[in-house]
Amino acid sequence: MIRLEVVEGQEDPRRLDSSEDVIRIGRSDQNDLVVAQWHVSGEHASIVRAGESYVVRDHHSTNGTRVRRGDKTVDVGGERGREVELCPGDELLLGDVERPVRISVVLGEELGEEPDDARIVSLRKVDELAAVEATVGADRAVLQSLYEAQKAIGACIDLHEVIDVVAQQVFRFLSRATHVTFALREDEGPADGRRPRKAARYVPVGTRVRGGADAEAIPITRSVFKKVVAERAAVLAADAKRDVGETASIMGAQIESTIGVPLWHGDDEIIGVLQVDNRAASGVFRERDLDILAVLAQSASSAFTHARLVSRLRSAEESQRNENDYLKRREQGRRFDGIIGEAPLMKRLFEQLRKVVNTRVTVLIEGETGTGKELIASAVHYWSERSDKLFVAQNCAAMPENLLESELFGHKKGSFTGATEDKKGLFELADAGTLFLDEVGEMPLNLQAKLLRVLQEGEIRPIGSNQTKKVDVRIVAATNRDLEKEVAEGRFREDLFYRLKVFPLRVPPLRERREDTPLLAGHFLKRYAHEFGRSVRGFSQQAMELLSAYKWPGNVRELENEVQRLVIQIDDGGFVEPEHLSPRIRQVENILDKVHPRKGTLKEMVEQVEKWILLEALKDHDNNKSQTAKTLGITREGLHKKLKNYGL
Repeated sequence: MIRLEVVEGQEDPRRLDSSEDVIRIGRSDQNDLVVAQWHVSGEHASIVRAGESYVVRDHHSTNGTRVRRGDKTVDVGGERGREVELCPGDELLLGDVERPVRISVVLGEELGEEPDDARIVSLRKVDELAAVEATVGADRAVLQSLYEAQKAIGACIDLHEVIDVVAQQVFRFLSRATHVTFALREDEGPADGRRPRKAARYVPVGTRVRGGADAEAIPITRSVFKKVVAERAAVLAADAKRDVGETASIMGAQIESTIGVPLWHGDDEIIGVLQVDNRAASGVFRERDLDILAVLAQSASSAFTHARLVSRLRSAEESQRNENDYLKRREQGRRFDGIIGEAPLMKRLFEQLRKVVNTRVTVLIEGETGTGKELIASAVHYWSERSDKLFVAQNCAAMPENLLESELFGHKKGSFTGATEDKKGLFELADAGTLFLDEVGEMPLNLQAKLLRVLQEGEIRPIGSNQTKKVDVRIVAATNRDLEKEVAEGRFREDLFYRLKVFPLRVPPLRERREDTPLLAGHFLKRYAHEFGRSVRGFSQQAMELLSAYKWPGNVRELENEVQRLVIQIDDGGFVEPEHLSPRIRQVENILDKVHPRKGTLKEMVEQVEKWILLEALKDHDNNKSQTAKTLGITREGLHKKLKNYGL
């Protein structure tokens, strides 16, 4: 039992007496002790029973939690790992340092809670249980029954199954037992240099009632529980009211007699407590009941240990499976996140993709650096029937020839210096999936021959092996080079070129689809604002016009990097203005250098620059006036008017 009383800091006095294992304190109405002051967080702190004591934990509150002990104040959020053990006479200080909410703490003994020196009728130490088992086993009929009980308990795997079967066996052997309650210790967590190991906390996990009636978990009788844990012993209180005393938990539950037995693992570790109660006046437990229950507890201890281990393994497996599913979904989302385009050239590319994804043909993706060739390769895989298998990517320009060969085809142990074990190559890892070879034009001629063999025969041979392996891998290659020119100059095999270019896909540069620039810029702005936790309202019209007019030699990658820089630079709640853009994008100086306007009035010089911009925009769009007007951010009628004014 613990009492918390608000003694200073709010007008509405509050007091809470509780025997719960967790007591929540904060401004929210869902807390056990509600403190309404503005400087107290919604879920500010909690007090948790830790074995025989209580600890206070801060929930990352805004203004902190402190414990005043005499003339000393301890910060709960300090070096002790956000947890401080409470002592008699402590005060909690919540919120504002100058005017905190003060809460007095009164612990169980001060409230007249059950004493620790309870008089126990009988006690069996854990290390004495072997002798107890020998004594109980002297009766052959009892020995046979105990063997059957231990066999049934040992066959359990699931935690709830262990609880059910152990309770059944307890009711079978102890005719006076009416209730069986199990309390298991929570994991303490590892200690490190900053955070101490937390005190053990025992939590009731289930109660079973003779006859199968439903029952909520019953609190373990504190006086008996403390003796079980402290003495590492099975404890019998033959007439609980008389021999232990009329304490709150015993009187509230109307217990006539009780037995508490430790559940243990190894030589020292107490993992839980098994409590058996008699709530009927027809009789009380005897020492023989204690001995039989102590014997059953040995099997129950092993069963609970194994069940918790299985539970952890299942939890780890489920966590791993969920993590894999999450990573796969995130990978798919990430890969398709940037495939954005409404320009005619992109719509044509998407149509070609839909036609080829569910075939087995090799795809060659051509395009300048930064156009998003890997995203298109990902789409070939994830839009196909191979999407549940691996998509593996390798940049052929990123490794020297010998390492690239090992990476692609694998090697056997000892095949070369440093080959200390067998290694699977990417072709083998991508079996039944897709292998993306980026910058395939950079592949050395020797490896080109091996790649051609894979495409022709569907088999690989690891370095140092004399055996081939069949693989079913779809090849998607990409290059920013002119492979026909490479073939003509002898740097790329002609037969491999025709094998790769079965179905070519060309990714247009950004300057050929300028109408997609606002879409891409808005997408990247939203993405990085969310990632960096920033609030950017968007682009001003002038800034977007400059972004759309720029030719982006680095293509989509350059645009993405520019927007990422802008999100970092712009103040929260602001718009991207022209002055925020990089000088190369503002282009004012570059335009003047190219136009070389003749000196005259400001109006005349501006008209010369505008005329040059109109001509360049028309040239970029093959004189398509609708697209030109859209890129320039004006109407078609407005464009006609300007062209007419300039005699164009």
